Amino acid sequence: MARMHKLDLFAFAFSLFLLMDPVGNVPIYMSILAHSPPKRQYQIIVRELIIALFVILIFAFLGEKLLATLKISQDTVSVGGGVVLFLIAIRMIFPQENSTYSQKPQEEPFIVPLAIPFVAGPAVLASVMIFSHKAESFITLIQAIFIAWIGTFLVLISSPFLKKVLGKRGAAACERLMGLILILISIQMILVGMRNFLT
Repeated sequence: MARMHKLDLFAFAFSLFLLMDPVGNVPIYMSILAHSPPKRQYQIIVRELIIALFVILIFAFLGEKLLATLKISQDTVSVGGGVVLFLIAIRMIFPQENSTYSQKPQEEPFIVPLAIPFVAGPAVLASVMIFSHKAESFITLIQAIFIAWIGTFLVLISSPFLKKVLGKRGAAACERLMGLILILISIQMILVGMRNFLT
């Protein structure tokens, strides 16, 4: 049982980390914060990530209750969650150009878009609600959220350095690799849900 707990914790944390897409967000963060002094950039990143964590935790607390109220089974959650993750992964591998954030904002960003939707986006919030029904315990879910958030924090706080090292093409390649891994996780969720439903 302890081994299963660890496997679930790693799977949840890694899936959330991929959905938060910190590597893919590095060039976007740097573009939006380009007008701010370096010291202020770090302060904004920390603030926005804390806000994103708070929002994610709210959905974690409400997720299981909502699914229980709707009487949604674990098998349905597994298949539905797998489909959602699959679609998100496809968009990570084949991204579409979005001109909404291509221009630098005139004012300092607050909550939108750095916290929501770039970190605490619809995919992350929906997945947290799904995982809240699948996790072995609520503590497992909270631990997974914090592990994924810490990983995201470390990547984004290192944005200036990573942007120089990876470059635009390197960041795009990392994002597509994450999308490929996420596809494998989503297919596994679908197969597990269908297998449990048919047996």
